[in-house]
Amino acid sequence: MGAKTAVLAYVNGDAASALKAAGDPVAEGTAALIARVFPGCRAEPTEGAVLGKATYPQDGLTYAARFTGVDLVCDRRLMFDRPSELPTHLLEAAAGRRVIVHAMHSVSDWLAFAVWEDGRLVRSLSLSPDGGIGENIGDPLPFETAYWAGHHPVEVDPVWHEEPYALPFHPLELGNEALRAFFGFLLEGTPAPEDVDPDAVPLLGFRLVADSDEPRG
Repeated sequence: MGAKTAVLAYVNGDAASALKAAGDPVAEGTAALIARVFPGCRAEPTEGAVLGKATYPQDGLTYAARFTGVDLVCDRRLMFDRPSELPTHLLEAAAGRRVIVHAMHSVSDWLAFAVWEDGRLVRSLSLSPDGGIGENIGDPLPFETAYWAGHHPVEVDPVWHEEPYALPFHPLELGNEALRAFFGFLLEGTPAPEDVDPDAVPLLGFRLVADSDEPRG
């Protein structure tokens, strides 16, 4: 498992349906989105990428798109150990829409995600085998239930690991299911016929420059 994400989304309705009908993002609207997410910066256009390759940009790059029903911003600066501490201006930018953050890193097996409805935090989770459960707020969402119930244990290879895995499931496996639940696509595994094809969703690319003309990130 090698998937990594750093995604912020504003959603009105069903994100999967919106992404299936996405088409090409509008540059002007997407630039306005970036301005609200990263105030004090100007966005210089650069090469874009499809969603399947844009969820974890290189340092200094931002991928984003404003579509009907869903806005997406992918940027490493949107990764928070405690996603409940999402900065206030990012919540205000939702303007009443659902807010979703999803971050995971395959090197440390770390996963964090959170969901706000009407400005109210309904679920936040952050965990890794080394750090344990750093945040666990709200009731588990439906896609989590089987994982917490022990139905997806990690099979440990005794040749490489002497101790059992530190969590009842692998965070990246849950993170992949969270992507499907939130947005309708997978980064790893076999997609279902009804899943979104993340390689068919284009995002625009930007480099952010602070008002002082010094690059950020």
